[in-house]
Amino acid sequence: MSLTIGCHLSASNGFLAMGKQALSLGANTFAFFTRNPQGGKAKEINEEDAKALVEFLKENNFGKLVAHAPYTMNLCSDKSDIREFAANMLKDDLSRMEYVPNQYYNFHPGSHMKQGAAEATKMILKALNEAMREDMTTTVLLETMAGKGTEVGREFSELKAILDGVELKDKIGVCLDTCHVFDAGYDIAGNLDSVLEEFDKIIGLSKLKALHVNDSKNPFSSHKDRHEKIGQGSLGLETFKKIVNHDVLKPLPMILETPNDLEGYKEEIALLRSLEEK
Repeated sequence: MSLTIGCHLSASNGFLAMGKQALSLGANTFAFFTRNPQGGKAKEINEEDAKALVEFLKENNFGKLVAHAPYTMNLCSDKSDIREFAANMLKDDLSRMEYVPNQYYNFHPGSHMKQGAAEATKMILKALNEAMREDMTTTVLLETMAGKGTEVGREFSELKAILDGVELKDKIGVCLDTCHVFDAGYDIAGNLDSVLEEFDKIIGLSKLKALHVNDSKNPFSSHKDRHEKIGQGSLGLETFKKIVNHDVLKPLPMILETPNDLEGYKEEIALLRSLEEK
């Protein structure tokens, strides 16, 4: 089974353009921001363009796409207006995702701003349970975080608390970011299997739906979150060789978010494919 791998692409030229660009890079999935990464008003969707992408994905055997919410979407802010802005953005994004059905929508759980993770969890759940609908085809993914500042999701138990409170349990999962978990104190470089065992024990591997594949500029457990090119950071190439050949991880869509231009992504996609044991 070959890898499902891609990178973040700009949505500025529309949906079909992203699909064609991904294919030209050797990718068979990709990520894109649902709107400007800094938040705000989203571009109007061209329905014909969205339909054209759906057809293109089928024709070229793409795996699931991993859309990304804006970084400004903080569902657990200590300011009610910011929470409301974020909740409205979430609702809007989930309805927009239906133009390209059956994909993943990934978001950072947010920063609790010293309110504590328990209080933050209640706020995140309120927004999720109001935005998620029975008839939606999208699966929402919580991203594992590095733990800088007051980020929620630095520990598997924090993600578990959110997963447990979501009403539509079949429409929620986790996206594991390799840089983030390493920076958070889960040693995937030293013992990948034990980290996955812990994830399974706390959350359950059935909830692991996608990977952000990034090396880290910082040492283990630094809580910094600075991505590095594959094999050039603290995780090292050997870690990624284990990841792309791991029975649990290999079938998942893998998204590169490394500091690269498109040519760099093309090289990294080829590099990761070359590590795959046939």
